[in-house]
Amino acid sequence: MIRDHFRVLKVDLTTGRGQVETLEGRDLYVGGSGLAAVLFQKYGQPAAPWDDREQPLIFAIGPLTGYFPLMSKTVLGFKSPYHNQYAESHAGGRSALALRFADYDAVVITGQAPRPSVLAIGSRHLKVHEAAYLWGMDVVTVGKFLRRKTPGAGHRSILRIGPAGENRAAIAGINVDTYRHFGRLGGGAALGAKNLKAIVIQGDGSFPLPAGQDYAKLFGEVHRQLTQTQMMQKYHNLGTPANVAVLNELRALPIRNLQETSAPDIAGITGERFAEDALLRNVACAGCPVGCIHLGYVRLRFHADHRYYFRQVGYDHEPIFAVGAMLGVTNCADVLQLIDMTEKMGLDVMSAGVALAWATEAAANGLIAEEETIVPLAFGATKHYEAALRHLALGSTDFYRLLAQGTAKAAAHYGGQDYACVLGQEMAGYATGEVFFVSQALGFRHSHLDTGGYAFDQKHADRTVEQALDFLLQDEQDRVLLTSLVVCLFAREVYKDSLVAECLHSLGYGTLAGQMAAAAQKIQQLRWHLRLATGFDPHQISIPKRCREVRTWKGPIDPAFLATLQQRYAQTITALAGGAPTHKAGPGKGPSE
Repeated sequence: MIRDHFRVLKVDLTTGRGQVETLEGRDLYVGGSGLAAVLFQKYGQPAAPWDDREQPLIFAIGPLTGYFPLMSKTVLGFKSPYHNQYAESHAGGRSALALRFADYDAVVITGQAPRPSVLAIGSRHLKVHEAAYLWGMDVVTVGKFLRRKTPGAGHRSILRIGPAGENRAAIAGINVDTYRHFGRLGGGAALGAKNLKAIVIQGDGSFPLPAGQDYAKLFGEVHRQLTQTQMMQKYHNLGTPANVAVLNELRALPIRNLQETSAPDIAGITGERFAEDALLRNVACAGCPVGCIHLGYVRLRFHADHRYYFRQVGYDHEPIFAVGAMLGVTNCADVLQLIDMTEKMGLDVMSAGVALAWATEAAANGLIAEEETIVPLAFGATKHYEAALRHLALGSTDFYRLLAQGTAKAAAHYGGQDYACVLGQEMAGYATGEVFFVSQALGFRHSHLDTGGYAFDQKHADRTVEQALDFLLQDEQDRVLLTSLVVCLFAREVYKDSLVAECLHSLGYGTLAGQMAAAAQKIQQLRWHLRLATGFDPHQISIPKRCREVRTWKGPIDPAFLATLQQRYAQTITALAGGAPTHKAGPGKGPSE
């Protein structure tokens, strides 16, 4: 039976107990991003630091999760260790479907486990297991252990952190089912601060499907569009790594800390080269028939018999940009080696790669000594970067501990702020122009997926502030609806408003289907209100000089257009939130304090 309320599991790690609560508002807040915001409004501590034990970690899914293909994402709402403000991170894998089969729309985790622990939940059980023996283990090892200890692979999801999260690195992520992540803005540190090494979600229940032929027919049509039309084929074929060659041709690929936007040696790490030399197979998130996750291999040699074994490593455009192009590493096997180390340590690959790119240039300029970096950093030096990633996660020196709190904080201490490629957080792999730079720097998640600013730059040769501003606002609102449903954004060309409305109607959500735009606008406003209430001031965000120096297919960056768009977007965000920032909380404790 379809319910019009939310069913929320609230877990208190301090006591090891939980309770199920119901929350009204499905027609207003949908699920996902909207539900996470409502729950943070209810349980969050705006004035307290991110690592306060009562700050909640909120995992939320949407009304269509489990009922239609590619409704496969989970939204994590939390106060971020990166900037001490309300934030979101999104992940696929099996987490969303596991929550649906466990019969929860959301899980809210508060308190702090007395000792390092694993939280196990299902439809009929909740247990906080002491797991000090897992502390210090890398993500791969923890995954192997927990898969052996917890049966039920099909509807089981394992979320875990590596050493970076244990050490409260603000660039630590949460690994989800090996190949997916809550990567950005420090979710791994937030989990580590609660003494949680892992969360195991057992989808050990069931849920009914609508009776009759209408739902089955609609499901078949959605499945057909996703699998038999051109709209999704690019994600299955080369996938997002196809962007590497395209952006290089457009002079829009960040290379060697954005000192270049196009280079011939990038041919060694294009999507085509990965497909020819490294691709093993494709896999998919639960509930997805597309299979956009591309797995390459890293060779592991066992010296006893000199035979080669391999480990499968996921890759897409962002990791290739971050630890490939940005670090001047131009061989696909070397890139996979660096991705593998990043994964094991539990670092966000984008932030880690961009951070080391800045560090490499800063070291070359004499701002950082080799005794602080331990290994010499130089563009293209794969083995040294592999060691540096480990040091970054472990916090081996004061330098690495500070860099793990974010590139901007390290640059403020050591210098080199002009070429610290930070747009709210470490930049994504697009140097397409002014609209992208503004959209990521000021976007709610500081993500290239908050809006399609990178696509707008590629499609519009003219520079019109009003047109760009209208696009940013409307595209954000459209995506807020999708992240509240919660649908994979790769499927946004399939799940247009009319089809979403049909899907909602088929499940009995007729009221919501009739007011989707109003709901999206309300969620958009609530998220911005929470962000500003926890200290965000869009007028204080700066775009680094390096971004203002690039040349793209349109020519050099227009500083007047960039500045005007940034100012206007900041004004609009403030108005959306309902006024000026209301609180600036003090920083949480870092790993060295």
